[in-house]
Amino acid sequence: MAGRGRPRAFDRDEALRKALGVFWERGYQATSMSDLTAAMGINSPSVYAAYGSKEELFKEAVTLYTATEGRYTRRALDEEPTARAAVAAMLQDNAAAYADPATPAGCLTVLAAPIPVRETSSVAAHLARLRAEVRELIRLRVERGIEDGDVRPDADATAIAHFYSAVLNGLSIHSRDGVPLAGLQQTVAGALAVWDTLAGPDDRP
Repeated sequence: MAGRGRPRAFDRDEALRKALGVFWERGYQATSMSDLTAAMGINSPSVYAAYGSKEELFKEAVTLYTATEGRYTRRALDEEPTARAAVAAMLQDNAAAYADPATPAGCLTVLAAPIPVRETSSVAAHLARLRAEVRELIRLRVERGIEDGDVRPDADATAIAHFYSAVLNGLSIHSRDGVPLAGLQQTVAGALAVWDTLAGPDDRP
């Protein structure tokens, strides 16, 4: 039997992509429901019916972001042959993505973070967990480097993960502030220059 109720008169996935663009550009708190409905081309009852709430819509948009625009970190950490190469690719690929004029500058999970007052505490906590997951992925990749022998045995994987995740987040903020790709690349080069101090040995060709 055909399902009851009138079918949606809009493409849910396309509307979600449009909502992602608004949240990415404006951040969670500065995005109003009227901003969303104007971008998505639907009215607020349809938004609530399809996504539940602004918060749930935002979380869906973040999930879409991490699977598409935010894929560079996981790819680098999963696929590069050494820990240094993984961190280098993570920073370089994200810097290029942050500076891409085709999308809003910077990273959604860093720049859309709300001030964690009562009304937005769950959203702030959600984004903080995602950023913590990135730190953990970096830490695990460094630990793997220790096991593989391309990171020295006494390296502090946790400290290295905190340092390079801070650099990654800083690149996002600099990009939103208007720093061009060349400037971001200089920051990446500086961060990689201290790899030997933190982790060594140097595995560059």
